[in-house]
Amino acid sequence: MEAQSQSNNPNPNPNPNPHRNNSVASSMPLWPTIDGPLGLSEEESVGYARRFYTFGFALLPLLWAVNCFYFWPVLRHSHSFPRIRPYVVGSAIGFAVCATLLSSWSLTFAIGGERLFGPVWDQLVMYNLADRLGLTGWS
Repeated sequence: MEAQSQSNNPNPNPNPNPHRNNSVASSMPLWPTIDGPLGLSEEESVGYARRFYTFGFALLPLLWAVNCFYFWPVLRHSHSFPRIRPYVVGSAIGFAVCATLLSSWSLTFAIGGERLFGPVWDQLVMYNLADRLGLTGWS
């Protein structure tokens, strides 16, 4: 009986909710920051996003991560806040590149070590720098 009633249904969509445009996933954010109405307005957000983005080039990639976190609604929804989005996307790309470079560098030293670098290893490591400069006082 139920199968017969479904075949007579003019609406082939099994979703009983007729308001598809009102879903949370497809809604545009009202505020550009993660703290909602307590955060910044769109005009103030442009200035902050631009500053975080430019200061990230001063070897402070943590500011790029903060920019991505703070402006997460802008990063998540591709058509929201077009004046802020280039700075946030640029920060995300910059942070990803810096994190990749830092991780590969640290893993190279942690995994490879003296076996990978050979005799140059003594000049590369910093744990014997005080001994080489005579700063320990116990030698």
